[in-house]
Formats: sequence, C-alpha cells, structure tokens
Amino acid sequence: MPIITEDLSMFLFLLSILAGCLMGVVSGLIPGLHSNNFALLLVSASPLLIENGIPAIYIICMILANCITHTFHDIIPAIYLGVPNSDMALAVLPGHQLLLDGRGPEAIRLSALGSAGSVIVSIILLLPFGFLLYTIYPLIQDYIGWMLLFIAFLMIVTEKGEYVPGQGSLTRYRYKFYALLVFVMSGLLGIFAFGKESMANSLFESDSPSILLPLLSGLFGASQLIISLTTSSVIPAQRTSLISLPANRIIKAITSGSIAGSFVAWLPGVSSSVATLLAEQFSRIRGKQNSDKTSISEDPLDEAREFIISVSGVNTANAVFGLFVFFFIGRTRNGAIVAISSLLEPSAIDIPFILILLCVVILASIFSYYSTIKIGNIIHLLMEKINYRKLSIAVLTGLVVMVTIFTGMFGIVIFLMATSIGLLPSFMNVRKSNAMGVILLPVILYFL
Repeated sequence: MPIITEDLSMFLFLLSILAGCLMGVVSGLIPGLHSNNFALLLVSASPLLIENGIPAIYIICMILANCITHTFHDIIPAIYLGVPNSDMALAVLPGHQLLLDGRGPEAIRLSALGSAGSVIVSIILLLPFGFLLYTIYPLIQDYIGWMLLFIAFLMIVTEKGEYVPGQGSLTRYRYKFYALLVFVMSGLLGIFAFGKESMANSLFESDSPSILLPLLSGLFGASQLIISLTTSSVIPAQRTSLISLPANRIIKAITSGSIAGSFVAWLPGVSSSVATLLAEQFSRIRGKQNSDKTSISEDPLDEAREFIISVSGVNTANAVFGLFVFFFIGRTRNGAIVAISSLLEPSAIDIPFILILLCVVILASIFSYYSTIKIGNIIHLLMEKINYRKLSIAVLTGLVVMVTIFTGMFGIVIFLMATSIGLLPSFMNVRKSNAMGVILLPVILYFL
C-alpha cells in the first residue's frame, strides 16, 4: 500500500499523533492492554479508514505515537497497581521501594526522564547505529540463532536460586528449572500456534488474523489481570518531590539503558524485557564494583532511582531503535513496526517519510513526558475513587471480545492456553519475561 507524504495536512498530522498518544496513555495505564493491541486494531480497521478518506500515513502516525507513549506510561501501573507487563516487571521492586517511602511521584518522574533521555540518545545514535547495523548485519545474520540461544540461556541461568537449609544443595536451582519450564512451555505453544495460524479467522474479511494477539494477550495480559484480581495493596501517603539523583548518575543510567535497548532491537523475537535483564546484570556488576566506594551519606534509594531510569530508557529505546532497524535492514522487530510495515511498501520509505516519523517520535515523547509526570502526581488520588476490581474485569472481558473478533474460536483456544502458562511465573516466583519463549523458541529453531 503506497504512502503519499506530499500535501500532508498539518492539522490531520497533529490530530493523528494526539489520537495515538491518547491510545498509548490508555494502553499504558490499563493492565492487560498493550500498544500491540491498538496497533493490530488500527491495521484491521485501516481498509475502512482509508475508504473514508483517511490516508495510511495518518494511521501509521497513530500506531507509532501509540507505541512511544505506551513505553512512557506503563511504569505507572507497574508501581502503583503492582501489575507490570513483561517489559516493566524488573522495575517493580525499585519502584515499590520509593512508593513505600512515599516517593511514588518521584519514581514516575524518574521513569519519564529515563524514557525522554533515551529518545534523545537514540536520535543522536541514529547515523552511527544505522551505519554499524548496515555493515555488520550481513556478516552475523548466519549466527543469529546461536546469539538468541545464548540470550535464552542467560535468561534462564540468571534466575535467583534460594538455598533452604536441610533441603539439599540443589534446592537453589529450582528457580532456574522453573524458568526453563516456562520458557519451553510457552515456546511449544508458540510453535503450535504459528504452525496452525491459518485456522484463525477474523470477522473482518479483509483482515489477516494475527495469532500474536491471543498469544501475547494471554501470556502477559489476561494472566496478570487474574493475578491482580486476587491481590490488594495499601499505598502509603505520597508526596511530590524533585529528582535528587546526581546528574552524572542520571546520564549513566540513560546511556546504559539506551545501549541495552539498542542492542536487542535488531534481534528477532527479543523484547525490551530481555534488554532490561541485561541492564539489570550490568547494574548489579557495577554496584558490586562501587560498593566499597559508596559514601556513608549517600541516599540508600539512589540505586533504585538509577535503576528505574535505566529500565525505562531500555523500554523506550527498544521501541525507537526498532524503527531504525526497519529503516536500515528492512526487518520488523516489534508489533508496532509489523503493523506499520503492513501499511506500506519498501519503495515508500524515503527521507521525507523517515523525517515525518522522527517528528512523530519527538512530539509523542514531549507529550508523554509531561503527561506521565502529571498522571504520576495524581494517580494515588484517583485510585481512591476507582474500583480496580471492576476495571480489571472489564479489561479482561474486552480482551476476550477482541480475541474472538479478530482470531475466532481457534484464537480463544490459544488465548486460554496462553493465559494458563502466563499464570505460572507468578506462582513459581520467576520472571514473566521467560514466557517470551513463545516467540524466541520458534525463531531460534527457524534460524538453526
């Protein structure tokens, strides 16, 4: 489908960005929803929208703005509601440390700073990253399967074991076994679902059903909603405060997060949750190296502050670099870029088109930075007036309806299986990112 960038209406351009940003706020704030859900919805509705005079370029702007905005706002339910998605799960503990100290708004401000800073770093690295990727990718693409296998191995072996006296020395390895189990089970489900994707059917005849919708909605959406329905949290009184972390540590956190996000952006099947894992390991190593140098007067929460910035930077940088990867090597690495690629032809990618999308990223980031901070300052007040249980049930119902409409009964079967597997990490006390085996294992087998 060709893209026409001439005669671009500034009003419709800004309106489409605003619409995408609002979708990103909704998907970021409501547990169980992801920007991929809106991306798939917009692609499915694109024939109808184009028929009614809305060119594909504006639909693409909405998808991209939605994706960027989501990466800013998904920290809020991770901290305040305790129901993170796979990308922000590792930020929960540091975020809760600040929340329990009455500094929840500061945690949100730190996250917004990390995301905004990663956008700046990503744009600065655009040309060197693109040149490097364009140069080395042909040389290493034959080894991608082995690289992904190593990353999967790293995900599993870094699960923390716990030694229990009297239960034997092998007890500490049970978490690694649980992680392997979740990875393999989700991977086998992915192999089955992708192999039988033709059985999915949409109520829209012009739509090509994507089995990713029931898979990801079940593993990372419905399962987390079910867990959240069985838990409740008490939030202490919160106070708004400015960021007190030293500037040099802020810059280090943003840079490390951006680099980690860019590292995995060009690898197929690897989400920002894996980059977050890499950032966590780097932070842990650096923390050990600096432990003897830590000043007695240093705020003990500074490490948590730095980690939140880094994790948020990973999440947003991964989304931005995913766009760059598509530009330079023509590969799609996340749901939003897959949706965008379905709306255009390779010949439509030119300098004006790339500049338009960069403008979308910048404008969406500016909007998201201020909206994230604003919402973070008042969310604890709003939660007192919201029935969270009813909200979770409504979202869960909405996911079931979406899966039924866009993938039919086969999608419902996959959705139920994915939800069941998605519940396991919470009960086994392992990272939910291990369920990314649903994509990683099929991709590894494909390349090997």
